[in-house]
Amino acid sequence: MSAPAPREVLPDADAVARAAAERLVEVAAAKVDEVGICLSGGSTPKLLYRLLAGPEFRTSLPWARLHWFFGDERVGGGPEAGSNRRLAEEAFGDLVPPGHLHPIPADGPPQDGAAAYAAELRRWYGTERLDPARPLFDLVLLGLGEDGHTASLFPGKPEAREAEAWVVAVPEAGLAPFVPRVSLTLPALGATPLALFLVTGEAKRAPLARLAAGEDLPAGRARARGETVWLLDEAAAA
Repeated sequence: MSAPAPREVLPDADAVARAAAERLVEVAAAKVDEVGICLSGGSTPKLLYRLLAGPEFRTSLPWARLHWFFGDERVGGGPEAGSNRRLAEEAFGDLVPPGHLHPIPADGPPQDGAAAYAAELRRWYGTERLDPARPLFDLVLLGLGEDGHTASLFPGKPEAREAEAWVVAVPEAGLAPFVPRVSLTLPALGATPLALFLVTGEAKRAPLARLAAGEDLPAGRARARGETVWLLDEAAAA
């Protein structure tokens, strides 16, 4: 499956982060009540989070109405556990009100973390089943792995084909670091009017080429109910 249109090619990773920040501000401004944002991990989101918390954007965001969720997390007893949560905490600091950061439990078995986070998402959503007329999130941020994975949904793994559950345990990652994960599923990640793929660096040329050639990869099946936009830097798009 080819990468969904539209694709926006920007000069570098900083420009990708800025474009994502501008879209996030637009999403938040379009609502008058609480806003749910699903975050991803990685180097480009780190740039985005620092930008949001910096002087240019921090006053443009209604932090009291924003709730931050996570598309996946590394779990278990190793130093990698909780890395996506720490990334957001370090960037946002005290801008996030208590209870507005919703981390995936990272200190136990992935099955326990998946069950706990599914319950957390259902509390946020208010019902047990996803309604096509009502999104789970207002914006979902996604990345592209060098093997074509997104969140922690790896090619060839059963979790990438899950069609019912909102959250799954990923006991065996398909790419280093080979630590257990918890991941949202494609149905949950797609329950949004807007999904932004942030893709930067030369290492992403190969998976982008595989997607363009029609290969069935998890990232190619991650589609928002509304608009899916791929923000690429020139190094990735070359």
